[in-house]
Amino acid sequence: MASKKSPVVTRIKRAQLTSLLSKGKRLGDRGLLDYRPISVEIGVIEKASGSAIVKIGNTKVIAGVKVQLDKPFEDTPDKGLLIVTAEVLPIASPYAEPGPPDEDAVELARVVDRGIRESGMIDVSKLCLIPGKKVLAVFVDISVLNVDGNLFDATSYAAVTALSLSTMPKYQVEEGDTVKDTGEKVPLPITNLPISVTMALLENNLVVDPSLDEESIMNARITFSSSDNNTLCAAQKGRPGGFSVDQIKLAASTALSKGEEIRQILRRCVENGTK
Repeated sequence: MASKKSPVVTRIKRAQLTSLLSKGKRLGDRGLLDYRPISVEIGVIEKASGSAIVKIGNTKVIAGVKVQLDKPFEDTPDKGLLIVTAEVLPIASPYAEPGPPDEDAVELARVVDRGIRESGMIDVSKLCLIPGKKVLAVFVDISVLNVDGNLFDATSYAAVTALSLSTMPKYQVEEGDTVKDTGEKVPLPITNLPISVTMALLENNLVVDPSLDEESIMNARITFSSSDNNTLCAAQKGRPGGFSVDQIKLAASTALSKGEEIRQILRRCVENGTK
């Protein structure tokens, strides 16, 4: 999130972070490319089609999925809809304010949406019932419960896990362009698990999963998303600072290797219940 949402890091804390980085270390004895502990809880919203809570360190996010009938967009008459929204609850941070989502929350939703959409995670063509008239719309609602850095990955993992567990109503198309709910539920047409990996540039060091303190002093941020076939499918850069070519290459390769590690964590959660 933007620096206005982060507490001011004191000069002492900044000096401490800088000193550790010079030794290839971080607070909490993390290496530069180490994530904080990741935990997942599924099925947390009873009435949702699918839901999950994800924690990365002390950052905590909940995502719920709802599937319902809707009209397709005019330019994609034979495809269903995917709509992702995100909000930072006022209880999540002393710097979060009530009201409509601000530009940071909008960016958060767009980055998560892009990773899911560009990976082809959902086969939206299978959500079409009557081309140009009736399709299924998948709504992913994300709420940040606690802010402690790296909201991009936490929200992405919550959304991807919730979608992987989601079901949709099974409709039967009848004469007269009408559809009938059979009362059955079937899984969403999921093709893969896209994983985002967010990295920050601190004192010319690239670090993954930046904490809130680290975000407050970072020069730049970049998020890469990858799909199951070990291919990068989306990217988002933030903050005014820039990356060198070598840093971009390192970030891309790190996103692929770390992405596969986290993908296995989420797959186990989907298959076994919780981690």
